[in-house]
Amino acid sequence: MTTDDAPLSPEDQADALAAEYVLGVLPLSERLACEARMKTDAAFAARVADWEGRLAPLNDAYADMPAPDLLPKIEARLFPIAAKPPRRPLFGWLAGAVTAVVLVLTGMAVLVPPSAGTLVAVLGETDAALRFEARFDGQALTVIRVAGSAAPEGQVQEVWLIAPEAAPVSLGLLPGERLSVAYPEAPAGWTLAVSLEPAGGSPTGAPTGPVLAAGLITDL
Repeated sequence: MTTDDAPLSPEDQADALAAEYVLGVLPLSERLACEARMKTDAAFAARVADWEGRLAPLNDAYADMPAPDLLPKIEARLFPIAAKPPRRPLFGWLAGAVTAVVLVLTGMAVLVPPSAGTLVAVLGETDAALRFEARFDGQALTVIRVAGSAAPEGQVQEVWLIAPEAAPVSLGLLPGERLSVAYPEAPAGWTLAVSLEPAGGSPTGAPTGPVLAAGLITDL
C-alpha cells in the first residue's frame, strides 16, 4: 500500500472538511452540519478560521462588486407564476410590493419577549425593519414577528412552509405578533416565508402577495 492509498486520519478529514466549507463546495445539509459543529467543536472552528485566513488572499484578484438583487429570484423560487390567481394584473403585484415597502418604512419596531423553544430560523436580515423568528419546542413551531408591525388594514401576513422542490403550504395567518402550530419536527433545509395577503388569507391556497421575509430552518 502506498501512502497515497492510506485513509485520511480523523485530523486530516476534519481539515479537508473545513477547507471544503470555506470554499463553499459542500451541499446544504453538510454545510449546515459544519455550522452546527463549529458551535460545539472549538478545534474544528479553529480549522475553519485558519482556512479562511489562508484562502483570503485569493480575493485580492477580484474587485468588490455590489450584491445582486436576489429578491426576484427568491420570489420566483418560492412562489412560482403558476401559483398566482388567474387574471391577476401585473400592476396588482406592483401595488402589493409598494404596500410592502410602505409597511416596512412606516412600521414601528415591535419588541416581543423571547418565546420558549430553540431558535430554528430567522426570516429577514438582522437590521431589517420587518423581521421574524421561528422557534421549536419539540411539539409546536412558533413564528414571531420581532421587528416591524402588522399588515395594514385589509391585508394580513401569512406564514408558509416550503419543502425542497415542493409547493408552499400555509401554516396560518399572523394578524398579531405570533403564530404557533402543532408540528412533530422542524425539518432542517425547509424554508419558512411570510407573504402579504388579502384579509382572510390567500384566496387560492397558494401565495399571491409579495414576499416580506424568508429564511431556512437550520438543524436543532
